[in-house]
Amino acid sequence: MAGPKNGSKVAVIGLDVGGTKTAAGVVLFPEGKVLCRRVIPTNASRPGGVVLGEVVDLSKELVRQAADLGFNVCGIGVGIAELVDAEGNLASAHTINWLGLPVHASFAEVAPVFLESDVRAAAHGEALLGAGRQLRSFVYVSVGTGISCCLVQGGKPHCGAHGCAIVLATAPLSATCPSCGVHSHPILEEFASGPALRRRYIEAAKVSIQNGLEVTDMAERGDPDAIRVVQSGGEALGVVVGLVANILDPDAIIVGGGLGLDDRLYWQSMVESTRSHIWADSVKSLPILHAQLAADAGLIGAAASYWRQYQEPWTTPLERLIK
Repeated sequence: MAGPKNGSKVAVIGLDVGGTKTAAGVVLFPEGKVLCRRVIPTNASRPGGVVLGEVVDLSKELVRQAADLGFNVCGIGVGIAELVDAEGNLASAHTINWLGLPVHASFAEVAPVFLESDVRAAAHGEALLGAGRQLRSFVYVSVGTGISCCLVQGGKPHCGAHGCAIVLATAPLSATCPSCGVHSHPILEEFASGPALRRRYIEAAKVSIQNGLEVTDMAERGDPDAIRVVQSGGEALGVVVGLVANILDPDAIIVGGGLGLDDRLYWQSMVESTRSHIWADSVKSLPILHAQLAADAGLIGAAASYWRQYQEPWTTPLERLIK
């Protein structure tokens, strides 16, 4: 599939399919402007075919909206909260069970499609138009329903040999209590993600709440249980992000996702913990930034992932600067 001629403006649908919600929009390239947006609940616990059908229907609706605005959609970029290989094939069904379903064929009835992991898509969006557009390298960390990361070099998200270079959720946080000797070994996502904050607060306070951001709100109001849960969650994330910084030595860390964009106690604890776990003194002042595209990073990046595959020559602002 060949893209439109270089220099022409083209509309691409971007779909950011997460465990909690699906954010979608019509994105105009090359400037990456979002022409219209939609958000629907994913309800990922339902059968995968039902979820897929709703997301395909959403893409059809956006094609109609683009036409009303005078643009023909040339393709669809889908960012999904799963492992996706370098060829755009799904490789897991941890959150959204589309494995074995005719995903490409279903979207192809609407427009040509390219699948990407949601964190690589969001990292791509930040490299193109967000906080990473002038950086030679950065690590994008997404914190919300899940926790994942992506290294970006020269404006391009690193995929890895099998598409698996995004996994941060399963980082172990083993510890032994010095007082009672009890050994705990949770993984990061079970301790520091939005659902984890909610679960841990409910266990501590015996109060029902809806999501992790409510815990951060209560921490701001001085709730001691919320403060302990939020602060320890941010600190745990910082332990792992500091390790990533030590291994990859990026120019910056960019953090997105619903919880990652909250700049209160969780953010403060994460930043302090990250810096304390960076080994080299010269790197402890590493920039740690919020994603500039905020909630649009995923859908813009998903659209850009399609555009990048089929439109040549096309470069990020950083690539143009290097050339």
